[in-house]
Order: sequence, then C-alpha cells, then structure tokens
Amino acid sequence: MNDRKFGPKGRRGDGKPFKKPGKSAGRPARRDRDSDPDGPVILYGWHTVTMALANPQRQIRKLTLTENAAKRLADENIETRVTPEIVRPQEIDRLLSPDAVHQGLLAEADALPSPDIEDLEQDGILLVLDQITDPHNVGAILRSAAAFAVKAIVTTARHSPEATGVLAKAASGALELVPVVTVQNLARALTTLNELGFQTVGLDSEGSEDLSDVVLREPLALVLGAEGTGLRRLTRETCSVVARLDMPGQIKSLNVSNAAVLSLYVGASRLGLMKR
Repeated sequence: MNDRKFGPKGRRGDGKPFKKPGKSAGRPARRDRDSDPDGPVILYGWHTVTMALANPQRQIRKLTLTENAAKRLADENIETRVTPEIVRPQEIDRLLSPDAVHQGLLAEADALPSPDIEDLEQDGILLVLDQITDPHNVGAILRSAAAFAVKAIVTTARHSPEATGVLAKAASGALELVPVVTVQNLARALTTLNELGFQTVGLDSEGSEDLSDVVLREPLALVLGAEGTGLRRLTRETCSVVARLDMPGQIKSLNVSNAAVLSLYVGASRLGLMKR
C-alpha cells in the first residue's frame, strides 16, 4: 500500500534512540537505512510522530499539524523541534491514502542508521524476519518487539516493507525503540548470528518440537517466515533449531504478527526476561 502521494519513501530499519551500538575497528561505516538519501521517511499519527520528536537521533525535516494537534502538543509540553506548518485536516488527508488515520500530525524525517549485525548486544532476544512483506504485520511485530524489549529486528533488504507510512503507523512509535538491521543475505546473517553465539530458532508448522519444549538460552534469535510460504529452505537449514507453536484449538496456524508475540512470550518467560 502506498501511504502518500509524494516523493520516495525511506528504507526499512530504524534504530534505538538513546544508545548507539559500538563499531569494531576496520568495519565499514554504518549504513543509512534510506535507499535514497534525499527521500524522507513519512510518519503520521500521534504515537508515531511524538515518539519521533522525542528521539534525538531522528532528524525531523518538516512537521505539518492541525490546530488541534498543535494545541495538544503544547498542552503536553512536547517540543516540536522545528517550526510546524499549521494546516486544515483536509490538507493532510490529501497527502496520505484515504484510510490513513493521521490524528492531525504528519512528519517528514531522515531515516535512522542501521546497526551492523556484529554490533548487536549478545543477550536477550532478537527477531529475524524472513521476507515478511505486509507492512501492517511488520509494524505490529515491531510494536510487540518493543513491548518485550527485543534487542533488534533483522530483516532483508529486498522483499520487506519500508519503515514509513503504514508500517510506521502500525508500529505506534516502536521504530524509535527497536533497531532494525537490514541484511542482503538472510542465511549468511543467520550464520553470523550462530557464530556470535546466538541460538537461532526458526518457527515453522513443520518444526520437530513445540517451542515450549525446546531448551532455550540467551542470546536467542527467533526466526519468523512469511505467511503462506513460511521459512525458506536455506533459512530453515541455517537455524540451529526449527520449532512449532502447538495450540489446542481447531485452527492451528496464526497470523505472523500473532505468532511473533506468542513466541516472544514463550521465549521471554523461559529465559526469565519477564522479571528483569
């Protein structure tokens, strides 16, 4: 879905706002997630825009507000950081798709930097997305990832949605909280995670055992495939374990965003992360 009627959109990832990962000597400079350095990321909606405004790493290019939204920001002492343009709601409607719920806020911003996979913290949980293309699902996964304090999301440069518009709105501000690592080759990235000591657990209906029966350890990388196709062959073969999510009801499969939150709950509970 195209969320707006102007300009190129930003790339997929977004980084953690208040802490930059370290960089090893000799490693190439961190990549900007925007495939077009001149193309803005489009953010709309209350939580999405206000979280971006609160993130010192997010560079805001332009802020468009309705009078009501501007008053609410002032009432809640939220700094706009740039001088906003005040418009009628219909002006924002005109720039977005008909079903976009913008709540009177629209921002154009620079993409956040994408950390290198080798720089990720080697504790807690990562999520790895194998060509999940629906922006609503990826946005919902990001929101769940933020709720479970996921260290980062790893996704592919191709066959994944851009971190703008619908995805950003569905993430409800989580783009500012969860770094997204964009890789060219997912199997190679999983190999790197294995070498770094991550337990890579693929989630697939044909998994050899239920996730709740797998002995889990930190650092843990949960790998999710696209709906319908699931994990690709090389992805399955590179994971250290392939597990399933058993359910007692007659419907045995879940939407991928629901599967993500269920696997995160199982993983976080088993690792004792819920009490940290």
